[in-house]
Order: sequence, then C-alpha cells, then structure tokens
Amino acid sequence: MLKKISQITYKDLDWKTVLLILFLVAFFIRFPFFFRDYIDRDESTFIIMGQSWVDGHLPYTQLWDLKPPVTFLFFAVIIKLFGKSFIAIRFFGSLLVALTGLFTYLIGKDFTSKKIAFWSAIFCVVFESLFGSLQGVMSEHICTFFFVVGVYILFRKKTGYWIFIAGIFFGLSFMSKLNMIYPLLTLSLYLLWEGFRTKQFWHSFKNLTLMGIATILVIALNVLPYYLEGIPLLCWQSIVEAPMAYSSGKFHSPLKTLPYILVILGLLFIGFRTKTIDYKSRDIQILTAVVVGILLSYLQAGKVNGHYLIQLYPFILIPLGIGVSKLPPIRKKIRPVIIVLLVLIPMESYLEYANIITNKLEKGTFFNGEGIDVPKYIQDHHLETKNIFFTEYHIGYWVLGETPPTKAATHPSNIAREELFPYMENSRKTGLEELQYIMEVIQPKTLIARKGKKIFDKKLVDYNAYIDAYLEKHYTLVATVDRGLIYQRLE
Repeated sequence: MLKKISQITYKDLDWKTVLLILFLVAFFIRFPFFFRDYIDRDESTFIIMGQSWVDGHLPYTQLWDLKPPVTFLFFAVIIKLFGKSFIAIRFFGSLLVALTGLFTYLIGKDFTSKKIAFWSAIFCVVFESLFGSLQGVMSEHICTFFFVVGVYILFRKKTGYWIFIAGIFFGLSFMSKLNMIYPLLTLSLYLLWEGFRTKQFWHSFKNLTLMGIATILVIALNVLPYYLEGIPLLCWQSIVEAPMAYSSGKFHSPLKTLPYILVILGLLFIGFRTKTIDYKSRDIQILTAVVVGILLSYLQAGKVNGHYLIQLYPFILIPLGIGVSKLPPIRKKIRPVIIVLLVLIPMESYLEYANIITNKLEKGTFFNGEGIDVPKYIQDHHLETKNIFFTEYHIGYWVLGETPPTKAATHPSNIAREELFPYMENSRKTGLEELQYIMEVIQPKTLIARKGKKIFDKKLVDYNAYIDAYLEKHYTLVATVDRGLIYQRLE
C-alpha cells in the first residue's frame, strides 16, 4: 500500500531518488516548450553562435555576442552530437536544471534537515523553469550549474585535489557568464577572513591559490584558440571589455536593481535578526557571501532581468527554507488552499501543453512559433534565403541554415548597441550607420518583422523612423504568417 505523502520519510532519500524526482519535475514543466521556436531571444542567439562554432568559426569571428565562450560551447556540443534539434537543446536544459537542484539538495542536507533541502531543491527547479522566458536554456542556467557544483565541493571536500576541481567549475561558471566573478570574489574574501578568524590563514591561502590556478587554467584554455589564431585581442575585447561597456549603457541604472537587492537582503536580515536563520553557521555564511556577490553583480550591471534571478535561487532558497520551517505550522483548513496554489504554479506549462496539442490538430506538428512557420513559408514559396534579414524571430537563420547579414545583427538588438561596436571589430561607428549599411549596401532580398511591434525599442525613434520609411519605399509585404511579416525587396 502506498504511503501517504505526509508519511514520507525524507531520511530515506538518496541522491539518485532526488535526482529522478527533480528531473521529472523539470521535464513536466519544461517539456511542452521543447517544441517552441524560441522562448527568449538570447537563447536563439546562443544557438546560432553554437552553430557557427560547429561550422568551424570561433565565437566572435563570424558572428558576435556578448557572452563568454563556454555558453556557446554548451550549444555547440549539443548541435554537433544531435544536429539541429530543439528537443535535444531543451532536454539538456532540463537536465541542467535538475542537476542544479540536486546540488542545491546536497549542499543543504548536511546542515539542515533533508526535508528542507529537498523542498529547496524542488523550488529551485520550479523557479528556474517558470515565470517569463526561463523555459529556454539561458546562460544563467549554465553558469549557475557550474557555480553550485563548485560551492558544493568547497562545502564537502577538504583535500587540495578537490579544491582544484572546485576552481575548474568556478572557471567554467565565469567563462559562461562574466558576472559570476562577483560571487567568486566575495566567496574568496570570506574564506580568507575565515582563515584569519580560525588562525588557519596559510591553509586558506593555499586552498585559494589552488582554486585560483584552476580558474585561470580554464580561462587560459578558452583564450588559447584565439592566441593560436593570432587574434587574442578580439577575445579580450569580446569577453571582458564589451560586457563592461554594456553595463554602462544608456538604459542601465543601479537604481533599477535596488528593489530586488533590498528585498533579498531584507529577508536575510530578518532571518538573522530573529535567529530563525543561524548566522553563525559556516554554511549559511558561505551561502550569504555568494548571495551578496550576485547582488553586487546586479548593481554593477544596472538592471535585473527575470533570468538573472536564476543565479540566486540555489543559494537563497536554503536559508529561506530554514526560515519558513520555523514559522507556525499551517492550519489544516488552509492546507487544501496551499495544495491548490502549488498545483496552479505551473500554469504556463498547462497553457503550453494546450498550445502544442492545438498546433498539432491545426497544422499537423507539435513544433510551433513564427521562428519555425516563417522559414517553412519561405522555403515552400521559394523566397530568397541567402540574403535575408530577421529583425524578429532570428532563430529562423538556424532553421534555414543561413547567417545574419553582419556581426552586429547576430542578436537584432545589438544593432542599436553602438557602445559594443569597437569590441566586435565593426567599422561602423553608430547603430544608424550599421542599419543603413545592412539596408542600403547588403540590401536583404527578404526581411522578417513582427506584426504590431516596432522593429527597434520604442525609445529608439530615429531607428524606427528610418527603417519604417525604407521599408515603405523599397519593400513590399508578401505574406503574414501568424504575427510574422515577410517583406520582399522591390526590383
């Protein structure tokens, strides 16, 4: 006879069982999105960057984007092994999320109860998979997995060999997303302070040195291909200088990050002040150091997108879970309401299940979205594909086997980020010059836009005025596929 949920003994859970449960949760939530053309524009960019690498072009040479190489390597490996498969990319994204949840559990189970660690891991998987564009595979998913493995090793392993391995994972995290240098620095400072406090400074210093050597080794291996090609400067500019320029962009402000930072720090402060969270615990102190570092990175970036929060979840959910466990028990009459709310949390997934079923009935395929349907229309009607410009749905380049017209157009919004142009070896100085070069020199035969949406951010009035007028004069709308607008250049 099956045990009632209330009678489950968490102490009987082993890591394999936990991983299976976490994967099933991640798979259930994320599966209907396996068939979506794109979920976030960044994911589409990572895919076409990965494809370019598979085709023999180092990142930043043929195409260009802001992230370090390991993010693109993740996609390149999947594409190399499984070909152009949305399902493979999203499947390994689900596995990555489940593994992040597993290491969250492994970190927490030894200094708090297995029950708290288990539910922290469950909510880590849920929060990394819902609310916004998190069902795609983001650079935050990749860098957070590597970082949480590194933190787990520091928690549980003491030998120099394992400290070196932790440094490798921290290096992989840093080379997936540059802002992870902040939690790495705050964590390192904490370990140094701990060495002073416990009179084991040289031991801590030796471990940090080993960790630093391993991290530098990973960075060096990423730079090595560029050195061998004689273009180390391009690597430095793209990986280090460009993100710094991006964070100082005109739409970024540290003030925008303050609500997130104050809420997180406020919850920790309340937990420490009320002693529901033991601030004297070494494990809690390490997690707090990591959280503070991530929050500092948000402050430096000057904005917090929903997917940025992925980096926080494994490290903040355990102390929050400890705090919640100290609250008075939930009254029996309220429990059904809580259960209903928990069931309703994956509402985005339920809606997407309905969407793919509807799409199958209407179009004969589970795969859906303009990034798939527009390229199919183009192929079926033998429209120009070699000279094509996606201002929207740029995953279409991958579907058609084509590349963007310029480096700056790899991610369509980068056309307007002229502060990045010097780092991608772009001879044009302004975004308008880049746009004019694409439209007047390259002269795409086919252009894709989105119905009911300006091609550029509404704040970029000059850009929109130029391209709207140019389309009116030189292009004709030949088809509308759902929200996708297909323009052909007039002869």
